[in-house]
Parts: sequence; structure tokens; C-alpha cells
Amino acid sequence: MGRRRNSGRNITGILLLDKPLHLSSNDALQRVKRIYRAAKAGHTGSLDPLATGLLPCCLGDATKFSAFLLDADKWYRVRVRLGVTTTTADAEGEIVATLPVENVDAARIETVLRGFRGSIQQMPPMHSALKHNGQRLYKLARQGIEVERQPRPIEIFALELLSVDLPEIELNVHCSKGTYVRTLAEDIGRELGCGGHVSQLRRTGVGPYLEAEMPFVTLDEIAAMADDETPQRLDALLLALDSALGHWPAVKLSANSAFYLGQGQAVVIPQAPTSGLVRLYDPSQKFIGVGTIADDGKVQPKRLI
Repeated sequence: MGRRRNSGRNITGILLLDKPLHLSSNDALQRVKRIYRAAKAGHTGSLDPLATGLLPCCLGDATKFSAFLLDADKWYRVRVRLGVTTTTADAEGEIVATLPVENVDAARIETVLRGFRGSIQQMPPMHSALKHNGQRLYKLARQGIEVERQPRPIEIFALELLSVDLPEIELNVHCSKGTYVRTLAEDIGRELGCGGHVSQLRRTGVGPYLEAEMPFVTLDEIAAMADDETPQRLDALLLALDSALGHWPAVKLSANSAFYLGQGQAVVIPQAPTSGLVRLYDPSQKFIGVGTIADDGKVQPKRLI
């Protein structure tokens, strides 16, 4: 029996989707894929159903570069309900403890937040997609099984107290990949002596994409455009796939260099950076992929279109 063909439009780009509440990231992605009638789609890091905000959806060739957005910094706005601890560290879990919120004010909260800024170790929660012996931790947690985890290094670049309206506080968080905001909220509550959990969470930025600088698009908005049968308006919402990599140096290739890179060979590029990842463009300024600078100074292909 022959391999099933991929049906759908061969369209490429990145959609900055504003994921709605109570919808899983995969469900949101599948709706985007259907609306665009895209042959291929992937997202760049799950958001919990409780969370709203930015879910970059990569269509077509952009899926080849989604891993770079997975590794990017993230920004969140989070409301923390103090005094109540839950099984999942968010509002969807069962309540396991309640404590009075005493002697908590903005000054004390600021003192506690200072201990979480910078390089810290964080224990991954049981309700996470990490694996233990091939099984997702959240599946084990649903069976009442808890396994030993090792703390992991993360970076909290910024942790800002926005408001205090006890028993809730609101924070802005700028963090490295792999940070669990639910765990951060729970740990802050523990340090305050009253516990806490996430009551609301919104992702406001991923890598170069920040809500303050560019609009996110809702499912309702793109569905309405699809109903109008105006694919041009839909397609105009898609960002170029190299927009995710704008913080890396650009390297323009000669026709010969582009050819040999396409064959998997490293090439010498005059005045290229001396290390790190670079964006690669052919002589017509068309983006063709990502390269890395080898120890000998040559540009090696890493991910090409």
C-alpha cells in the first residue's frame, strides 16, 4: 500500500496566534491548519489550556525552524492566588492546602522576588510533559504516582511586581526556555509562607515576538477571513520564517557557496562572524536556512529550506 500523500496548500510562514482560554495548544494548532488548509503545521512550545497568549504556529517550511523558537526566551503576565496550594500549581488542580495570607505586603513580596531573579534551580513539576522511563510525568501524576526529579538550571531575566490585590498578586516574567511559571508561582507562595498557585497566565512574548510591539491574531479573526473566502488576507498575516531569527547575523552567499552548502559542505565566507549561528541568504537575498560557524571559521549548513 502506497504512502498517504500530504494534502493541503504548500504555504509557508509564521502566524502569531493568540491562543484562547481552555483550548489545548494542539487543538489550537489543528484549527489554524484547517483554516489555512495547510499541508504542514507545528507550534513552538505548548501553553496549558488555562493559559492564553502567544502560540507561534509554523506553517510549511517554517516547521523546520520551530526548534529555534522553542529555545527562545519567553515573557508572561501571571496572576498568583496566595494562600491556596493545588495539585497542579494552577487553578485547574485540586486544593491540597489553604493558609492565611498574613504579613504580606508589596515590600515583603519584593524581598522574596529578589531571591528568584537571575540564575536559579527549578524542580520540574509532576504535571509536566517531561518523561520518566518513557512516560510523561503528567500521566504518572494522574495515577497518583510521584517520581524523583532533578532540579534544572533556568534563568529569570526579569521578575516585576505589577500589582498587589490580596490574596492575588500580578507579575511580569521574562525567563529562559524550560521555565515552569506554575512552579515559580508556587515557590514564591512558599517563600511568603502562605503557598500559592497560578490563577491566570498569559504569554506575552516568544523570542523576537512581543505583544507590545506586534498584534497577535485570534482564531475567530482568521476563521472570519476564511469564511469571506479571502485567502490573500489570511496569507498576509503570516510572517517570513526568518523573522524568528532576526537576532542572528546575516550572511550573504555567492552562487557557488550557496550550491556547496546545499550539498552539505562547509564553505569559506569572507568577513563572516567567527562563531555562533547565522542566517543564510542567496545572491538574490532569499533566505535559504541556518548555518553555524565551525572551529576552522567555515560556515556549515545546519538547517536548510
